[in-house]
Amino acid sequence: MKLTIFAWLACLHAGIALAQPGEELARQTAFVGISSETPSRRGWHFYDDPLADLPVKPLPKVSPRSALATPAVRPELERFRQLQREVEEVRAIAIIRPTEENVRRYMELESRVVRNASQFADLAQRIAWANPDLDPSTRGRPVNASALEAYEESQARTRGSTLAALANDHALIFFFRGDCGYCHKMAPLLNAFRQRYSFPLIAVSVDGGSIPSLPMARADNGIVRALKVAQVPAVFLAEPFTGRILPVGFGVLSESQLVERIMALTDRQRSMASQAGLFWPN
Repeated sequence: MKLTIFAWLACLHAGIALAQPGEELARQTAFVGISSETPSRRGWHFYDDPLADLPVKPLPKVSPRSALATPAVRPELERFRQLQREVEEVRAIAIIRPTEENVRRYMELESRVVRNASQFADLAQRIAWANPDLDPSTRGRPVNASALEAYEESQARTRGSTLAALANDHALIFFFRGDCGYCHKMAPLLNAFRQRYSFPLIAVSVDGGSIPSLPMARADNGIVRALKVAQVPAVFLAEPFTGRILPVGFGVLSESQLVERIMALTDRQRSMASQAGLFWPN
């Protein structure tokens, strides 16, 4: 009986001894803030009940970037670009390797292109014949001899009336030298122009010399330097009311050249005045 009691006491003492380290460990882990239930300390009691499935919020759908709508390419344009590439490639091959087959293939392709271009030109010509507003021969200077004669007569009448109107507020300034042979040749032409269109003419002698056909010539008063006249004979078109002076030409000019240049200068002035407020003139 005593042995049984001693055995029971021994077992109890051993149990207390085994329990003390566990309690001490619990106290230490509690002191340092480590849970005694961490996986390394739980031994075989590592299995926990599974957590309830939490509802997963679906990610916001990112709408794909809408592609820019590209206009559909017409099949004719696509075929034209393809033909350009084909011609370039075939020609390059024929140049690099000028065999009979390569050169013949290029010539055949070029022949087809020329044939299409000829058809286009013929059709465009027929359309121009049927539509006067698209026919270049109905505008500007005609090429037919009879039409050209009528055109020149009409232009002469228009030029005459225009120059007569310009003579009311414009004048020609002629710069010359007394020892300049070209100036002596130019003077009679200017006199004829002055008499034909009643156009005022002011002759200015650069060197103080004179020309018999221009007895009313004036001496230079500084206008030569102001206009930077470095060569004679020289003709300028002046508009006294506005102070605008434009060069017409240098050297000996015929009457037709004078008329043409004066008309061009005045037409340009009128077009610039009418389009002064336009950024891109039509």
